[in-house]
Amino acid sequence: MSEIMVEHNPSPAKLEVMGVYDWPIWTKEVSQFLWTYDSNETCYILEGEVIVTPEGGQPVQLGEGDLVTFSAGMSCTWQIHRNIRKHYKFS
Repeated sequence: MSEIMVEHNPSPAKLEVMGVYDWPIWTKEVSQFLWTYDSNETCYILEGEVIVTPEGGQPVQLGEGDLVTFSAGMSCTWQIHRNIRKHYKFS
C-alpha cells in the first residue's frame, strides 16, 4: 500500500549520515496540484507548510524539520500553504 512516512525533527547526525544536505533543493510557491510518485522519494523540509492527501487516504500535514518518505505509485494532492523549500532524493 502506498503511504507517507514522517519523522518529525530527526537528529542532525541522522541527516548527516543520510547525506541530506548534499541532495538537490526543490522550491514551490503557495499552490495546489496533483502528483503521482514514479519512484520512492525521501525529502527533508527546510521551510514551509503543506498538506498532502493521498488518493483515498487521510491528509498529512508537513512542515519545517520533517523527514518524509513518499511511496512509489502513490497519487496525491499537494496543498502548499506556505512556500516550500526541501531537499529531496528519489530511489
